[in-house]
Amino acid sequence: MLLSSRSEPTVGSSGRRAGDSDQRLHYAHNYLSRAVCTVSAPDPLTAGKHRLRFGFEPTGAPDFTQGKGSPGRAQLYVDDALVAQADLPVTVPIIFNPGGLSCGANPGAPIVADYRSPFRFTGLLRSVTVDLSGELIVDSEAEMRMAMSRQ
Repeated sequence: MLLSSRSEPTVGSSGRRAGDSDQRLHYAHNYLSRAVCTVSAPDPLTAGKHRLRFGFEPTGAPDFTQGKGSPGRAQLYVDDALVAQADLPVTVPIIFNPGGLSCGANPGAPIVADYRSPFRFTGLLRSVTVDLSGELIVDSEAEMRMAMSRQ
């Protein structure tokens, strides 16, 4: 990613935000409009080429019967250095996520009240990588209920 001295906001969006007008890297997770958990880099990004990364490390099991995804640790990296992290007590199970992933703007409703959509990123995204490695969480009973509800 290449940032100018005036690059603006959204790098990626999927129930979260990255980037803000204060030039710092941010992540916000909105749990079904009931709770918002955030983590922010302490320092503004400098102009120039950077490698930005968000990581999520599950710290517990999901509770699908209560509509809760895995709790975990949200981590922000700038140029491969961990710059901020925060524990998320709950996440939205992917089955409830009506959005999807977008890069460079947040075309839907804002994740938090700090900005207005589409909150376009004005720098240059050279590449975007989505890494889904890790253990797959499966809820066979929920999958069966979904299948039966479509009958």
